[in-house]
Amino acid sequence: MRRQQLPAAPCERVVQMPDQQPNRYIPAHVEAFPYRLPNFANQLNGPGSIKIVAIGSSSTIGEGDIVPYTYRLETALKAKYPNRMIDVLNRGVKGQEAPDELARMHDHVIAEAPALAIWQVGTNAVWQPGHNLDDVATAIEKGLKLLGGEPMDVVLMDLQYAPAVLTDDKFDATRRVQSLINQLATAVNVNVFHRFDLMRKFLDVERHSFDSIIDPTDTDRLHQSDFSARRIGYELSEAIAAGAAHGGQAQAG
Repeated sequence: MRRQQLPAAPCERVVQMPDQQPNRYIPAHVEAFPYRLPNFANQLNGPGSIKIVAIGSSSTIGEGDIVPYTYRLETALKAKYPNRMIDVLNRGVKGQEAPDELARMHDHVIAEAPALAIWQVGTNAVWQPGHNLDDVATAIEKGLKLLGGEPMDVVLMDLQYAPAVLTDDKFDATRRVQSLINQLATAVNVNVFHRFDLMRKFLDVERHSFDSIIDPTDTDRLHQSDFSARRIGYELSEAIAAGAAHGGQAQAG
């Protein structure tokens, strides 16, 4: 089926100077978080180890031979903070969506008392048949409220930019889930890691192909490649570091 594309932001005209690289948008980067990460920052400035818990589905736990973003994130953060012990606990379960993840949120996330929780959500609501998107939205809302009552920072990670969720029969659901994630996060001052837009930039700005950003062995054309997982882990580490260091508003909590 024909791939559709969500509207992109207007391009800014670039005036190239002799000492500048040809395109200052390459490499592509994710947008900075609008809200600070005070709990992660406080633990960075204190003693002891720092714990991050990642909950989600196959993008979190890993699919096939692809090393998941969670491992890349931990590696990048340890390189950035070499004198600190930082552990990223992988609590992904293949095939799950927000209602299933909400059911295990206490045991798999809250019980670990992390400084930061990363919740990858939304893809299976579009990809798998039979999901009621209102139920998914309610689960995300309840999950954010539950996590917001704990002394931890929260980041939502949205869908991957993949052919499987861009076909004619999936496109409207993709747009709605993306909108719901942004609305629900904004309502409680929670940061969203915009994976969808970042992966779209890999194609539109860096001129990679879907064979580069999606696992070429995946006949469903859904799961991200090793290239994408590596870039996502790195970009997330940079966003977390910036959110802990300065700027933005305080998260609700």
